[in-house]
Amino acid sequence: MQLGRAGRGAAMSDIQGWGQDEDDDLLFADEDAPDPSSATSGPAAAPWKLLIVDDDPEVHAITRVVLNDVTFDGRRLQFLSAHSGGDARAILNDHPDIAAVLLDVVMETEDAGLRLVHHIREVLGNRRVRIILRTGQPGQAPERQVIVSYDINDYKAKSELTAQKLFTTTVAALRSYQHIDAIERNRQGLETIVDAAGTLFEQRSMDRFAVGVVERVAALLPRAAGAFLCAVPAGLNPESPNPESPEPEGRPREAEVLCGTGVFAAAAGRPVSAVLPDAACADIAAALAWGRSLHRDDHSVAPFQTRSPGPGALFIGGHGGLPDVERRLLEIFCSRMSVGFDNVALYEQLRLAQIATVHALGKLAEYKDEVTGEHVRRIGRWATAIARELQARGACGGAADDLFCELIGLASMLHDVGKVAIPDRILRKPGKLDPEEMVQMREHAAIGGRILRDASGPVGGRSYLTMGAEIAESHHEKFDGSGYPHGLAGDAIPLSGRIVAVADVYDALLHRRPYKEAWEPAAVVDLIRAESGRHFDPRVVDAFVAVLERGGPEA
Repeated sequence: MQLGRAGRGAAMSDIQGWGQDEDDDLLFADEDAPDPSSATSGPAAAPWKLLIVDDDPEVHAITRVVLNDVTFDGRRLQFLSAHSGGDARAILNDHPDIAAVLLDVVMETEDAGLRLVHHIREVLGNRRVRIILRTGQPGQAPERQVIVSYDINDYKAKSELTAQKLFTTTVAALRSYQHIDAIERNRQGLETIVDAAGTLFEQRSMDRFAVGVVERVAALLPRAAGAFLCAVPAGLNPESPNPESPEPEGRPREAEVLCGTGVFAAAAGRPVSAVLPDAACADIAAALAWGRSLHRDDHSVAPFQTRSPGPGALFIGGHGGLPDVERRLLEIFCSRMSVGFDNVALYEQLRLAQIATVHALGKLAEYKDEVTGEHVRRIGRWATAIARELQARGACGGAADDLFCELIGLASMLHDVGKVAIPDRILRKPGKLDPEEMVQMREHAAIGGRILRDASGPVGGRSYLTMGAEIAESHHEKFDGSGYPHGLAGDAIPLSGRIVAVADVYDALLHRRPYKEAWEPAAVVDLIRAESGRHFDPRVVDAFVAVLERGGPEA
């Protein structure tokens, strides 16, 4: 069928080679909105691969004649032939999905077949393939000894292997392989899901989480041509197809592609109708409306039930039909990822609440000290730039990780919030503070730490407020231990405090204050270099100078 909407042909130009015939038509299910319960079994499955290893050409010919018409679970047999152990090794390397091996013992050597068994199990690590040992010289390989010593699944003397017994033995081996393969694919799929959950649940950005989801689906279903994640904008409901009426009720609301992989890699930001034909769009609408997965011959839709970004679904295209094992794994994956989406959404809400709190507290400091407003913004930019430079250099181990660099800019804006408790006569005194006034001024560090620590109490973990408390309390500590309020030294001072100490002094000296004039930039840099190892952490100073030489944090 042709695309049913104007302009869709251009959108599909990026999705070549999947579901298209020579006329560029896309082949999908009927246009009617389907019931997700009516899943199809998919196109004819790939044949079972049977490897015949024997140095007698007649054995190959007879085996093919006897088993040529065998069909098991809707799949025929594909015969592969090797006339020596060496030939078999090459074929096994090229075909890791061989289901069964009919293996002679005596070929180029008296134990060539047994050596091949060892190669399959120990060198290739292939425990799934079923190995049927058949020999014309039982004395060379006694059955009891071979069964105990080698990981084989059956032992037959060629003289007793009638056509019926060969059929029975082969089908039993295929059934055993099918069960073992299903268990192994389940195990691998569950490992992928567990690994995905552990990695993706660490994400704190909805965009990064969504990209991670489609990348993990690609790993879970490697045969698929591509996948994308789509969602209905928050606050809108997908259309609900009425099974008794071909027309949808109410005003249709269309899902949009958030991100994609494979043939859908360039589909982000488009409505699904610009990416898929009408039948596939109807499948997405139906899956969203009923909240159940839908599987077709060449695509599947798995819905997500999330609070944000709204009702969504995974579309997987070009997979050639998903077996039951992969369908179940997809269901498990989607249920886990639905929880992940909600966690990320809750984190986003918490992050926005913290940002609002930071700005509110920053405003309090602004009202108290007229120079604080622009000063704290500049400090934030410098702190972020220095942290990124330290991260790039690996100068502080894992302390300057991505989350640290994300938090420090906003958190540093709270470094002087404790000044709300300092009297105006001290804050705005034009001259030098006397010893008593200096004692009062120095209290702002401890006060700021207490204010922010109390505010962050229910939050826990690393956040803007917890890092803000850390910075407020430690940015007047000195690397040699002569600072305040606790006299900390070296790495005992939090890294965030060491970074803000440099940024704060640089910006404070560079700009006019009620009690001093602005310094020349070169003089400020000379002072910071001179205080490296005494007032400041040398690693932070080096990072600061590197940022400065590149043109500052805005460069």
